[in-house]
Amino acid sequence: MAASAAASVQMVAARPCISASQGILATRVAVSRTDCMLSTTATIPKISCSWPLGSKRNGVLVRAISGESGPQGLPIDLRGKRAFIAGVADDNGYGWAIAKALAAAGAEILVGTWVPALNIFETSLRRGKFDESRKLPDGSLMDIVKVYPLDAVYDSPDDVPEDVKSNKRYAGSSNWTVKEVVESVKNDFGSIDILVHSLANGPEVTKPLLETSRRGYLAAISASSYSYVSLLQHFLPIMNPGGASISLTYIASERAIPGYGGGMSSAKAALESDTRVLAFEAGRKGKIRVNTISAGPLGSRAAKAIGFIEKMIEYSYVNAPLQKELLADEVGNTAAFLVSSLASAITGSTVYVDNGLNTMGIAIDSPTITS
Repeated sequence: MAASAAASVQMVAARPCISASQGILATRVAVSRTDCMLSTTATIPKISCSWPLGSKRNGVLVRAISGESGPQGLPIDLRGKRAFIAGVADDNGYGWAIAKALAAAGAEILVGTWVPALNIFETSLRRGKFDESRKLPDGSLMDIVKVYPLDAVYDSPDDVPEDVKSNKRYAGSSNWTVKEVVESVKNDFGSIDILVHSLANGPEVTKPLLETSRRGYLAAISASSYSYVSLLQHFLPIMNPGGASISLTYIASERAIPGYGGGMSSAKAALESDTRVLAFEAGRKGKIRVNTISAGPLGSRAAKAIGFIEKMIEYSYVNAPLQKELLADEVGNTAAFLVSSLASAITGSTVYVDNGLNTMGIAIDSPTITS
């Protein structure tokens, strides 16, 4: 008899009998009734019964208890699902980690990459520079089925100013506005199941809010929060019912983080508010769940733009309830859960993945506290 199984089943009665519902596997079998049928695959028995767990059969109560766990446990299964991740331009950010987690769960991966970064990203992929970080738990490499050029600041070609159209960093690329990308995905694949928004930009992020210009403030809102509204607005018609969408936010949306300026804190607050409204609207219109992950600081290329990310990582390590390094994979795993059927009743939520830092009211490494 095989030593591993998904669950064991116990009968509470004098008569020995073991039941399994929906293909539950057991390691020890005793069958005393004719309405249970036993079949075997390899060395693991599979028992199916015409009466469900939790029911009584001639005074016999059937209930399941946890037993020896199998190799998969409770799996996140995204096989047959297609995900579009907007904002992947290298292999060290949260967007990449989310793509890996979804791929590990079986999803087909499409990514949208900022146009000026497209060439170097595709070249690095092609030359194998990302192969080490593409490795999945089973040893295979994450397969990015297609990379689309994307600038989510622009909804349609009519929105693109002349100076951007003529910019040499955009030369050679086409169909990169939100509307055009969605049309391309529809033509290539028909539909998607999962939408991930992993992009943000604040041109004046290093400026205090009191020194931020109107143009810089609105640019942060446009790139970091409205871009999500636009992406979901355009993708929703080709998203399969029961699908899910997630974005990434930061604790600066609700706490003052000096140095995280240029309107970025306002953009994250808007993103979280929009998450709740979009959850209602997309839920009613397309049966799509919408959530956002409030992730702790990570030393990614993009995060280094604020200038003090290493200090924020150190602060988090010292002051968070869980005193450990926050890994990008932990955010990726949370994303995989949120877009899976295991989270089928979760929508409109801000989920914190920050080692608990959001719960703290004081900094325990403050000289005032330590003295």
